[in-house]
Amino acid sequence: MAERWIPPKPKSRPEGASLWQRLRLARRDFFSSQPDRLYRAWMAQQNAILYQSFLINDPAVIRTILEETPEEFPKSGIIGDTLKPLLGRSVFVTNGTEWSRQRRLIDPAFEGGRLREVFPAMQAAGEAAIDRLSQTTNPVEVEAQTAHLTADVIFRTLFSIPITDSDATDVYEAFRDYQRTQPVLSPISLLRAPAWVPRFRNRAGDRAAATIRRLLGGMIARRAAQIDQGSAPDDLATKIMTATDPTDGSSFTQTEMADQVAIFFLAGHETSASALSWALYLLARDHEVQARVRTEAEAAFADGITFASLRAMPFTRDVFREVLRLYPPVPMMVREAARPTRFRDRSIARGALAILAPWYLHRHERLWQNPDAFDPDRWSRPETTEPARTAYLPFSKGPRVCTGAGFAMMEGVLLLAMLVKAFRFEGVDGEEPMPVTHLTLRSEGGIMLSVAKL
Repeated sequence: MAERWIPPKPKSRPEGASLWQRLRLARRDFFSSQPDRLYRAWMAQQNAILYQSFLINDPAVIRTILEETPEEFPKSGIIGDTLKPLLGRSVFVTNGTEWSRQRRLIDPAFEGGRLREVFPAMQAAGEAAIDRLSQTTNPVEVEAQTAHLTADVIFRTLFSIPITDSDATDVYEAFRDYQRTQPVLSPISLLRAPAWVPRFRNRAGDRAAATIRRLLGGMIARRAAQIDQGSAPDDLATKIMTATDPTDGSSFTQTEMADQVAIFFLAGHETSASALSWALYLLARDHEVQARVRTEAEAAFADGITFASLRAMPFTRDVFREVLRLYPPVPMMVREAARPTRFRDRSIARGALAILAPWYLHRHERLWQNPDAFDPDRWSRPETTEPARTAYLPFSKGPRVCTGAGFAMMEGVLLLAMLVKAFRFEGVDGEEPMPVTHLTLRSEGGIMLSVAKL
């Protein structure tokens, strides 16, 4: 088997690094501040002053936390705490009965049969992106392009409006401001201080969050009026706003709906933009794989782009799966032990944090063959069957699996195929992106590519 190309990843911190060095590295990127041994360890205790914290790579322990006893490991508040001004009480941050009710109202809108209904909107967003890219000059910063594209997908599928709509444009620009200013974790959150302790939030981030909430609130109010008048389009927003909880008959209030739309935008726009930009970079550096994707897309779209075209692109799907393995948009998840327990002969105290990091799990040297290599063909080889089942969670697993996982996979495969069919992507000398953790896994200085229309 030919040796596969290894794309960039952050350097691990030096052995014996001082606390000051670790803190300085962590300000730049979480994974740069961690030791290299985490790519081999099954479980490692992290340094924390006020509480226990463990990074866990053991698939059996991860299965216990996410699938077998998820109620004993609720989502920790240290990430949602920082994002609260934007997300409110969305499904991303809640636990228990509140979360269960939210999922009962949201999940039906994303069932498999509904994906066919949003396909035309995704295709239209892809075609608009091709028009925009055709007018750019090289080199192109593709993260900005994919962010624009995936935001367009969200607005078209949620509210039946393109991103060129004035409200959609305003939300997109405010979200871009929010992303630039907002860390995922704050020191106060990491200390797990009570809610009454001031969070000293970034003022620019809070202003952007308030703008987003105001704009989304107006869009939701107008949609509620359309629903009352019987003139609302049959899109995702209408489906979710008219859904009723089968247990008590309740529906989302407009404030609750604003919370959910905020996380749809964060999860459906930001994460998809991250994955698509890394996909284009990897194909730009691997011409053979790019050519195979283009050939497959040309055959699948020969009679036009249809929902059935997706089934004719298995290799493109494997490429996207490999992108999600190497560059998972959500590289870290945090759960909190609701009671004392034991994992791998270690005592886990109540309140201890369990850090599940797809970044390390997907590159674990004892689980994957040649884990750092970009190798889409691994998904068709027998040795990948077990890690694909037990050590691959770009969308989480268990009851809290991302409700939009099917939506995201369809979007990624379709848009990647459309773009590669329309353009040839090339790397730019001296411009190698380095992944860092922001709201999602992004490149530290953007991803610059040369784009040529075919």
